[in-house]
Amino acid sequence: MAEISRQQRTQMVRRARQIYRARKRAADDTTQIAVAIAEQLPHLLPLEVWRLAHGWTRAEAIDRLAELYTGRGLPAPPVNEQMLCRLYGVEREQLRPGTDRPDDLEGDDPMRRRALLAATIPVGLVLAFDDALDVPPEPERPEDLAQIRRRLQTARRQFDDSALTTLMATLPGTLAAARETAERINTPAAWALAAACHDVATDTLNKVGRKSSARLTADRSMMLSARSEDPVAMAASARALGMMLRTTGRYESAAKVVDGAAARLEATGLRVPGQAGMYVRLLCTSAYTSAGAGDRGRALDRLREAERAARRLASHAPAALPFVWLYRVNIHHALGDSGAGLHAAQTLHERMYPTPERKARFWTDVARAAWPEGDTGQTVHALLCAHAHAPAEVRDRPGIRSIAADLVERHPRMAGVRELAVAIGPG
Repeated sequence: MAEISRQQRTQMVRRARQIYRARKRAADDTTQIAVAIAEQLPHLLPLEVWRLAHGWTRAEAIDRLAELYTGRGLPAPPVNEQMLCRLYGVEREQLRPGTDRPDDLEGDDPMRRRALLAATIPVGLVLAFDDALDVPPEPERPEDLAQIRRRLQTARRQFDDSALTTLMATLPGTLAAARETAERINTPAAWALAAACHDVATDTLNKVGRKSSARLTADRSMMLSARSEDPVAMAASARALGMMLRTTGRYESAAKVVDGAAARLEATGLRVPGQAGMYVRLLCTSAYTSAGAGDRGRALDRLREAERAARRLASHAPAALPFVWLYRVNIHHALGDSGAGLHAAQTLHERMYPTPERKARFWTDVARAAWPEGDTGQTVHALLCAHAHAPAEVRDRPGIRSIAADLVERHPRMAGVRELAVAIGPG
């Protein structure tokens, strides 16, 4: 069969969707729709035919495949033809010949398929985490506050090192131990520690794209921190919840949560660095929320307020100002002005950021701003720099991985893209 160009494939998929809509209006079942698509578009691969006959995008198909295993309490293994047949409700005999090799799942671009189907964080690990949130594991033995503090310090260090797979494996035990200790000891410090552990979990789950699980840990953090009555703990929980509300488009609710927490924290007088540092983080979160809602004036006002607060912290927390300055890149990007974001990034340098995660985050933020501007060279350079500091920031963050996969697909011969393909490949 002659090679199909990307434009031809796009046209075939568009035509398949037209067939799907017309046949659904005619009340045809999935098999009848699949037959119609296969007859009119014989160059489509069989599994692609069945996906389109269900009206699913590739991402929806992968999500539904994971649900098959989650529903039965099983870890999902790597995707293969047998599982896709089960997903689509067909027998192998219903497929045309020549499609029983793993590389023939869908489409004609093996690198693109690997970028789409490969589980960056092992699927079994993700499902085990979700199970642990539903039914927390029983701690092997009671722990005291010092042990919980050490667990929290380890989790934060793993986050700073962007050791996401290790962190995902150890966090469920940490959450369970922290909560059990808080319930048993019932002191403000114990509840604050339990909330802080859940805040790390929220940041981690959000980073790897597990939004629903992250929302759950954020809600639990709010309840735990309320028991502590600690203003910094409650503010940290509000920041985490506001972040999750923002990522699901609930900007007004996010603003209420974050701005309310900032006002309560400000009322303390911000006399200690911990209070002032969290206040800066809340202002940045508020600014980014306003940017997501399209409120440019408020976003930039809140950012300037955060910068003023960070300057007052400079002697105690020198990383506070660079933290705020990097938000300026993101806020301009969220406001639809990626060029201004790139301009803001020119005054920054990775040396300003103390941890591998922050250094990599600097570069991924540059990539996110450069990509919509059509600056593919800078995007590739930024992603490779991010990968050099913390591979998980490129490989395991869905939004960043998507940019890298698009570069591999669209610009395979550009300098550095081959290295990027290896960086996001399986394993």
